[in-house]
Amino acid sequence: MELTKKKHACIRLEKDGAVLVIDPGAFSEQDAAVGADVILITHEHVDHFEEGRLRAALEAGAEVWTLRSVADKVSAAFPGRIHTVGHGDTFTAAGFDVQVHGELHAVIHPDLPRVTNVGYLVDGSVFHPGDALTVPDAPVDTLMLPVHAPWNKIAEVIDYVRAVKPRRAIDVHDALLADLARPLYDTHIGNLGGAEHTRLGPGESAAL
Repeated sequence: MELTKKKHACIRLEKDGAVLVIDPGAFSEQDAAVGADVILITHEHVDHFEEGRLRAALEAGAEVWTLRSVADKVSAAFPGRIHTVGHGDTFTAAGFDVQVHGELHAVIHPDLPRVTNVGYLVDGSVFHPGDALTVPDAPVDTLMLPVHAPWNKIAEVIDYVRAVKPRRAIDVHDALLADLARPLYDTHIGNLGGAEHTRLGPGESAAL
């Protein structure tokens, strides 16, 4: 399986000619979902879900697995192509085996309501948690690590890597992280997280 990092929280996985894309939101490339057979959306926030891009991918033949809050926005126009999932669900799509973990978005502020959020473990290997620090009850080889957001701080990011215990952590959710701060994050996460820490630029790939 090959993993390609797209901008912000979006990743692209390719295996045996099939393509799975997670969270092609408004902060990612306009064509982030182009060519996808399967699209997974973790939650409804615009940096993870952009309706126009999702509709274009559906019109091109993709199928989507996501939460009810997202599915309700587009399912009427694409009957049978939008699948609703929740914590504990498992499914196979285009040859990818997917487990669903988590229920709620991380707390941004106590006065802001928490939306639903799920993470996806793909092929028992790659875990993308969306906007939460969900620890799946299954081993994780490669953790897509949300390094910078209004709802986290670096101590929580480091402790999250320690809790999940992946072999490798690769940064996502990084569009708002200034280049000046990246070496600090790399040093602290790499030295304290207990896992190999990797950062890929948009369009860069890694073999898994």
